[in-house]
Parts: sequence; structure tokens; C-alpha cells
Amino acid sequence: MSDAYSPQAAQQAAAAALTPPMSSTSAPPSDAGAPPPVARKRPLPGERREQILRALATLLEQPGAERITTAVLAKHLQVSEAALYRHFASKAQMFEGLIVFIEDSLFSLANQIQSRETDPAQQIARLLALVLQFAQKNPGMCRVMVGDALILEHERLSARINQLWDRLESLLRQSHKAMAEARGSLTPTVDAQAGASLAVSVLLGRLQRFVRTGFQRLPTEHLDASVQQLLR
Repeated sequence: MSDAYSPQAAQQAAAAALTPPMSSTSAPPSDAGAPPPVARKRPLPGERREQILRALATLLEQPGAERITTAVLAKHLQVSEAALYRHFASKAQMFEGLIVFIEDSLFSLANQIQSRETDPAQQIARLLALVLQFAQKNPGMCRVMVGDALILEHERLSARINQLWDRLESLLRQSHKAMAEARGSLTPTVDAQAGASLAVSVLLGRLQRFVRTGFQRLPTEHLDASVQQLLR
């Protein structure tokens, strides 16, 4: 996500709207010899949306962020609440935008791991590392991933994030089944279900601890040793 909101650009746009154009017969200003100011490029609508989502994620990283209102978000961005609603119909839609960003970020890489890595054990290890590292680098989004930031929001958002975890568990189940078959298991399907369920539980536990400790206990703590335990 990119493009930070510029209060200077907004002020310039407001000043331009309030200042009538100077006619050709008007006297030149005293600093007419100075070079004209360079006009700032207005962000595109898509860039505005990304900037709003980035701001929401940043606010979720701060202490006392149990409930972020549109008023708080607008103040952080130095815009009006109406400006937010030009890009998102509701705050729930803003959170849904974050969930979509998380999904796109994780599964674009997860699908690459599945297609390029032939060893199922390595697939599992890399998938676990991917999720934990993403959450560690994006603490605000980690709160969305564990549902902590969604408790007081629309119930459909919790269902939406559950779909993300179900999708991730499905990927892990494929790798666990391939690993069980390679090891000669007589019950590869059962082993895959148990292994994927355990892996997701470990991921959620580490992310919840990260949030609960104010982002002090890192999700990737002792990662290699923990993965080896899971792959036994």
C-alpha cells in the first residue's frame, strides 16, 4: 500500500478553490519575478484508498486501539469523515479491505511455495514461516488476523477472517497429506487433518501471544525448533 496523505496538498487545493482567478488586467503581485509554485499532483482514488487502509493498520498498532472510530481515523489523516466515505461505504468495508490485502499478500506467496517446493515438509515449514513473518512485520494486521481488532465490528468480518484461516489450513492439509504418504502412513488423510489443524493452532497461538504482550513476544521466536517439533 502506498501514497501518504499530504495536508500541504489539501491546503493548496482549498486555497485555490477559495481564490478567484486573476484577470489579465489585474496588477501583477509584488513577487512577480519569482518562479511560480510547482503544483502538487493529487493522489488517484485508488491511492487514497490504500492510504486510508495503511492509516487504519497503523492505528491498530497503537495502545488503546480496541475500537477505532471513523472520527479517530479522519483526525489521524487530517481529513473529514466525509472524505473517508468517498472511498469506503462504511468502516466495515475498510476492515474488509485490510483482510483482502492480507489474503492477497499471503496467498500469492503461499501458492508460489506450493508450486515451486517439491518437498512437502519444506512446504509446511515455509508456509508457517510466511504467516509468522508477515504478522511480525505488520502488527496492526496481526490484530485483524486473530480477530482481536474485529470484536466490536460487524460480525461478517469475523466470518471473513475465519475463511482466510480455513483456506490456509486447506493448503497445509495438502502438504501434510503428501508428507504422510511419502512416509508410508496407512492413514494419510487423518494424519493430514490432524497435522494441519495443529499447525494452524500453533500459528494462532503465536499471533495471539504477540498481540497479548503488546507486540513484545515475537511470533518467530524459536521458529526453526518449533517447526521441527511439528514435523516429527
